[in-house]
Amino acid sequence: MSESSPHQADRLPHSFADLLTNNGAYQTQFSHAGFDGVAHAGVAMVTCMDSRIEPLEMIGLRVGDAKILRTPGGRVTADALVGCILSVHLLGVDRILVVPHTRCAMASGEDEDIVARVRAETGEDLADLCIGASTDQRARLAEDVALLRNHPHLAGRVLVGGFSYDVDTGELTQVL
Repeated sequence: MSESSPHQADRLPHSFADLLTNNGAYQTQFSHAGFDGVAHAGVAMVTCMDSRIEPLEMIGLRVGDAKILRTPGGRVTADALVGCILSVHLLGVDRILVVPHTRCAMASGEDEDIVARVRAETGEDLADLCIGASTDQRARLAEDVALLRNHPHLAGRVLVGGFSYDVDTGELTQVL
């Protein structure tokens, strides 16, 4: 916590009790016991961490059908790449969707812009982080799709597509 933003500490919740209570209710109707962890529809999706996105629902799948990897901006980060590789080699994936979305904060500027925004709002300096922000969302999508299509552990083993998700209409469009 930065000294220039002590008010943030006052806004932090003091426990996870509400979430654990919610989990108790979830457990009463839980019906996913015994799943094997394989992606039964053969799908993996790299998409944004944005809470407006419901990855399985948007493509008509259910629990157990797909592997979902979430990153800021839906970028294929190093960890997402490892997830894709393991999904293909061990978890039945033969199709990967890379899905950024409209009105994404990570498309509102470049890394420097996001760092400046955080600094202005919280006092924290995130300049040491590679955030992956870019106003040219389509170019970043093309880079990420090419990375997956040409990666030596994936090339020839998986179909990779680049998509755009509209958070205002729910439309998923293939662009690459």
